[in-house]
Amino acid sequence: MLLSVLDLAPVSSGSSVGQALRNSIDLAQRLESLGYHRHWVAEHHGMPGVASSSPAVLLSHLAMATSTIRLGSGGVMLPNHAPLAIAEQFGMLEAIHPGRIDLGLGRAPGTDVQTARALRGTRLHESEDFGARIADLIGFFDDRFPANHPYAHIHAVPGAGHMPALWMLGSSDWGAAVAGQLGLPYAFAHHFGMGGTDAALATYHAEFVPSRFCDRPTSMIGVQVVCADTEAEALDLARPSAVGFLRLRQGRPGPMPAPSDAMESALSSTENAFVEDRLKNAVVGTPEQVAERLHRLIDRYRVDELMLTTATYEHADRIRSFELVASVCGLTPSMHALPRTGLEARV
Repeated sequence: MLLSVLDLAPVSSGSSVGQALRNSIDLAQRLESLGYHRHWVAEHHGMPGVASSSPAVLLSHLAMATSTIRLGSGGVMLPNHAPLAIAEQFGMLEAIHPGRIDLGLGRAPGTDVQTARALRGTRLHESEDFGARIADLIGFFDDRFPANHPYAHIHAVPGAGHMPALWMLGSSDWGAAVAGQLGLPYAFAHHFGMGGTDAALATYHAEFVPSRFCDRPTSMIGVQVVCADTEAEALDLARPSAVGFLRLRQGRPGPMPAPSDAMESALSSTENAFVEDRLKNAVVGTPEQVAERLHRLIDRYRVDELMLTTATYEHADRIRSFELVASVCGLTPSMHALPRTGLEARV
């Protein structure tokens, strides 16, 4: 079973953004030693509970603190940025850490409309030209445009010649179709778009055209996971994140609430129903329960890889969850991981 991790750098109430980022560095080192395949970070903006607003900056720290695990964006929201800037940033990462960098691309803003306007200015609707922006990005990495292209004489330094592994991200059929038509690997956000997983993956396979990026359909899905020694403990650990998501949906985002604020008695019956539904759709339980459900997901969707995302109030509980999953799923500990040097404490 090929397992990877999507990290949102969660910020818990009573903690800080700096601590959340230090936790991400510690997490990357531990994931590498446990045998996880990738560690991706996501681009989100204006969310007090998510510290990963700039994937390229965070990835530079993660890469310096590790040696073997693949690192990448899950994803960079391309309409928020000029393709040249992304080519330079990720080309630099690839040049320093060759063969270890993934560039996952998304179309959503990663935030609300007002914040997207602040990010993009007059470019608010540029997601409509997403295909053209991907073509420009690849052109900068290849250092090759048609002679009459407006960027024909522009060179991405150090992007040119340092293309990371490209992935298309999506939570709908649209992204799946684009990924297939471009022959890119595809990652579907099953962890929050569960109802569309079958259709999106079917679209991806139907539209897939072999390319220099991959010669066969290659896919992964995101999965919410919390693992603990008992099912009751796992449910308790998963609850604060679910309540944080409820508050986000209610238009009042904030840091992840403390367990005492996420108790059933602190919520209305409607709110508890939302939280329970979210927990039911996550993979939460003992190591054996989690392993069984992960295997069932692979069998059902026929994906090449699962990308686990875990958010708990205490960082130690998140680490423990990944340790239990690695053990029960048979991951092979890395013999080449960098020793922990305390770098995570100096961010």
